[in-house]
Formats: sequence, C-alpha cells, structure tokens
Amino acid sequence: MTSYSTDDDTAQAESHLPLTRAEKRQARRIRRFDNPWLNPKLIWGAVLLLGIVALGLIGRLLWDLDLVFTGSAPLKLPPVGFENLRGQPGVGAYPLGTDGAGRDMLAMIVVGAPNTLFVGLLASLIGMSAGIMLGFSAGFIGGRVDDTIRVLADVMITIPPLLILVVFQTSYGDVSLTMMALLIAGFVWQSPTRLIRAQVLSMKQSGYVQMAQLSGASTPHIMFREMLPNLVPYLFGSFIASVTTSIVTAVGLEVLGLGPQRIPTLGRTIYEAINAGALIQNLWWWWGIPTILLAVIFIGLLLINLGLDEVSNPRLRKLS
Repeated sequence: MTSYSTDDDTAQAESHLPLTRAEKRQARRIRRFDNPWLNPKLIWGAVLLLGIVALGLIGRLLWDLDLVFTGSAPLKLPPVGFENLRGQPGVGAYPLGTDGAGRDMLAMIVVGAPNTLFVGLLASLIGMSAGIMLGFSAGFIGGRVDDTIRVLADVMITIPPLLILVVFQTSYGDVSLTMMALLIAGFVWQSPTRLIRAQVLSMKQSGYVQMAQLSGASTPHIMFREMLPNLVPYLFGSFIASVTTSIVTAVGLEVLGLGPQRIPTLGRTIYEAINAGALIQNLWWWWGIPTILLAVIFIGLLLINLGLDEVSNPRLRKLS
C-alpha cells in the first residue's frame, strides 16, 4: 500500500532538525523581547554589583577584619606573585598586599567596597523618594505647587554640589557614612523630580487616569496606585543614574580628604595612597585595587542602566 506524507508529518520531521546558529540567535532575541527584564546587559550589571555585595558579606565571615587597623600587618607588602622595590615578595597571609600604614588590602577592600556602595544606594534612595513625591505633586496637582517645585529644582540643579559639600564638610569635620549619604541626597533629587514631572504631565491626559478621576478616586490613589506602576522602568533608570552620581560625589569628597575619617572606603583608601606618595614609591596595589573596584561598580551600574533603557524602550530591544 502506498503511503503519503502529510504536512503534519513534514512539520514534525523538520522540528527534530538541529537549529542553525542564526535560528538560535533569533530565538534568543524573541525570548528577550517577550521578557525584556532578561537581557544580558541587565543580568551582567546585576552580577557585578551583587559580586561587590557578596565580597562584603562573605569576606566578613572568612577574613580577619581586624587587619584594617593601622600596624596590624607588615608594611608595603605587594600582592602574591609580585615584588616591591625592596625585592620583598608577596605572602599568602596578605594576598592583596599591605599599605604603607600596615593594613591588609583585602580587609580594606572587604570593608571599604560595600561602604562606598552603601553611601551611593542610601543617598539615591532618599533622593529618589523625595523626587517621586515632588515630581508627582508638581505634575499632577499643578498650579502654584508645580511652579514652586519646578523653580526650586531648577535653582538647585545649577548649584555645584561638590563645592557646597566641600565647604560644609570642611566646617563640620568628621562625618559618618549615613550623614554623608544624607548630605549627598540633598543634591540628587532634582533630576528624578524633573523626569517624573514630565512623565506625569504626559500620563495625566491618558484615558485610565481620567476614568479614575471620574470614578471619584482620591489624588494619592491615582498617583501611586494607577500611575506609579507604569513608571517603574523609568524610576529604576533614574535610580541607577542617581546611584552613579552619588558614588562619584562621595569618592570625590573622600579623595579630597573629606568624608568619614576612620571608616574604610574606596575613596578614602585612594586618598591615603596619594597622600602617602604611593605613586612615587610604586605601591600600585595601594591605589590600583580600589580604582579597579570602582571601575567594576561603575561598569555594573552602566550595564544596568542600558538594560533598563531596553526595558522601557521597545525600539532598543528590536535593534539589539
């Protein structure tokens, strides 16, 4: 008996054929487009930042943090596998070397890297919260409230924050990490306020907002239950940009010798290295390792920001 192959049989046979590289790449793009939160930039950026957090958490359990104190280790030892100018090799007890004050660099990094990230996150969280409240109030309520908030944001955004913070901390003296974050937060709320205000003004005329108003919903309900969820990608992007600005400001203050004096941070470590002449003495690990970690933090933040741009802008996802 003669058998005839149907279209279903042909499709089933073709489904078992191995996919080419182009087909696999196209399938990955389709999956990323269906779930925009799963894109490589966002994932790699999160991995880099979580690595910094894990360094602080795991390092506190596995490493002796008493080595951050002055005189707790030999002076100016290089990392393992290197030699200093006096021909001393690195030792396993201090794998990243020691600085000119007799402190272990690994212990300094375990404590200092999360502290630097903490200042940026806390300052951005406070500034972002203020920006959300002010931006929604200005864009949705309007009137004199909008005029006051807009003028205040425009005035504050023209003031150089680093100069004001330098003057304040020079007069105030030593500050804690939390106080430093609060000071920086006073200069990072303007951009989120302007961004959210612009988005709220465009969303205010949308149908679902007008329907909520006609149904008698309260102003806070419309702002934070109806409109806020639609701004999540923009808020995340603004938050990441604010974190970057906050860390740059904090490190700038610390490199100038301001900020916390007795709390290890990446910026403070770089300042002490420069102040002690580490560049002249070829103690590259003293300033180089903190600089590399700062670069990792900024690259992670940049990748997350680019990934969030793809989440909020479908056109970028089509091009990637």
